[in-house]
Amino acid sequence: MNDTHRPGVFTTLRLGKKYMKSWPLQKSLSAIFPENRVCRATQFGIRFMPPIAVFILCWQLAFHAQIGPAIATAIFACSLPIQGLWWLGKRASKPLPGGTLEWFHTIREKLQTSGHVVNLPQREVTYQHLAELLMRAFKQLDKAFLDEL
Repeated sequence: MNDTHRPGVFTTLRLGKKYMKSWPLQKSLSAIFPENRVCRATQFGIRFMPPIAVFILCWQLAFHAQIGPAIATAIFACSLPIQGLWWLGKRASKPLPGGTLEWFHTIREKLQTSGHVVNLPQREVTYQHLAELLMRAFKQLDKAFLDEL
């Protein structure tokens, strides 16, 4: 994306959610990309941070603690999954660097060689395109296709 068009906060968060759902959580990708760790941490945060925030507030109120720090701690706990979605949204829209772009085209060629049609994006290839291609490759190719790259 160019610098004149920046997506809004909610657009970036939605893009992050889409990217998180489309990224294949394969152990073989963990050493190459940080997405596995960020996706898992964000999923954990979405599931458990709101109840933790409520528990923090109730605990602090039960012991007559100051309400300000309790609210700040609860807001911080709820912001963690949002930070993960933000990072994923920003990452999804980034263009692929040179080596990763070559890797993308190699995987695309493997899919096409095996008889699957893969269209190239109209604009620059992003991490979102890579996630979709990898998900498709893991479903339609032999699991060892990464070893051959």
